[in-house]
Amino acid sequence: MNADQLSAHIHSVDPVVGLRAVGALRRLAEQVEAVQVRVARQQGWTWEQIGDALGVSRQSVHAKYRE
Repeated sequence: MNADQLSAHIHSVDPVVGLRAVGALRRLAEQVEAVQVRVARQQGWTWEQIGDALGVSRQSVHAKYRE
């Protein structure tokens, strides 16, 4: 689903279409988060800095992304 399709589906009055759009948004958000956490770590950010930027604890972000 591309961005234009996603945008159209968000406003659908069909719950199946709308809920699938929610799932697509969640998957996209997870992908963006993973990329940005990797970039931040490559630039020397601490887990605490990343957690603060995401609004979560350093422990939770570390547990999710430690390699």
